[in-house]
Amino acid sequence: MAKNPVRYICTTCGAVSLKYQGKCFECQSWGTLLETRTEPEESGRKKRSSGSGVPEIQKLLDAGPEEFKRHLTGIGELDRVLGGGLMQASAVLVGGEPGIGKSTLMLQLAPRMAPAKVLYVSGEESPNQIRERAGRLSIRAENLLLLPEVNVERILAAIEQEKPGLVIVDSIQTLHSGEYQSSAGTVTQIRECASMLIRKAKQLNVILMIIGHITKEGALAGPKALEHMVDTVLQFEGEGYQRYRIVRSVKNRFGPTNEIGVFRMEESGLEEVGNPSEFFISGRMNGVPGNAVLAAVEGSRALLVEVQALVSKTGYAMPQRISTGFDLKRMSIILAVLEKRLGMQTWGQDVFVKIAGGLKLVEPAADLGVAASVASGLTGIPVDSSTVSCAEIGLSGELRAISDCERRIREAAHLGFRRIVLPEANTRELKPSLKKLPIAIAGSRTLQEALSHLGIG
Repeated sequence: MAKNPVRYICTTCGAVSLKYQGKCFECQSWGTLLETRTEPEESGRKKRSSGSGVPEIQKLLDAGPEEFKRHLTGIGELDRVLGGGLMQASAVLVGGEPGIGKSTLMLQLAPRMAPAKVLYVSGEESPNQIRERAGRLSIRAENLLLLPEVNVERILAAIEQEKPGLVIVDSIQTLHSGEYQSSAGTVTQIRECASMLIRKAKQLNVILMIIGHITKEGALAGPKALEHMVDTVLQFEGEGYQRYRIVRSVKNRFGPTNEIGVFRMEESGLEEVGNPSEFFISGRMNGVPGNAVLAAVEGSRALLVEVQALVSKTGYAMPQRISTGFDLKRMSIILAVLEKRLGMQTWGQDVFVKIAGGLKLVEPAADLGVAASVASGLTGIPVDSSTVSCAEIGLSGELRAISDCERRIREAAHLGFRRIVLPEANTRELKPSLKKLPIAIAGSRTLQEALSHLGIG
């Protein structure tokens, strides 16, 4: 066997092939196989990986509790997403498209970690560029150390020498290890470099934050390949040209998942949005058919979100179905229920649905809000502007019970809405304190009843 075998790794899905071929056998992508060669001198790695003796085994009840401390970042929305702050000796992956604000948020985090040292490893920008951005954002961090380096062995040596409290790697795609001959950014380099950094962070009790870029074309699968290796995955949502950014916790071993934080991009950097519900429903127009407000739950937070629907006669043989922020297949099911159970003719109509503010809703409770907006746009009757809705719609047109009703009711009452439409099953065991709130709770068994409460039926 050759000492230096060649492998071809797919940059999209990470599949490994022994010979080159135009199309990946796993994900069927064309031109994504990249040639990689293992290091000829493997004795060093074998020596490190091999161990002698039996490892120490502990019983669950005998293992002593380790003291894990959380470090508050001082950025309320970020602390919420992290589950209460940065956990000591944890690895956090911050993913998102280039230019969305990942580096800006990391730079704003540095002065809040004082007096602990922060080591900022930059493989993309020079120290002067980072200083210029810090000056533009009015950031003065005497505890921030800049390391313009892409060789992971040298980075590990710097971490060993400085022993910082926080290490920021910007970005993982630029790093490479001398043990592998593949170029930086390949799946092999990304995985191995991240593995060495995480191992060092655990040994020295250092917080590690890794920035990873995700391109719209999906040509680079590096950040996705790292999700199982890190403790927390934060995903930036939104477009670079939009003012608002949403940071979502996709994975968190130390806190709740699917938690979101809302930020606003200003000249001074990312600023927190204290009440996201006001942002998502701000600027809405009352009395316009096709607009409805629904009560959603993201993580531990209740949000009021505006959903807009535009229904117009199609000029094509096949009507258009376009959805932004809501699953297109679920929208098709809702349209079928409206047509079959309520007699609303959606065939021959173009239907466009949009969740305002750039939020992506995945929970079933958003069904009723989408159905109400489509029915309003189809009939031309506006939804009652003082009413909020939330329910899952079954294929028979019934409303199914949902979770976290108390949070939704309290948020709607807090923002001044006078009525909330819920499934009847959720109104049977409400706490007495909820009935004292200045909001009427309308329970409905079917979609037809719910639309009547919303002023459409």
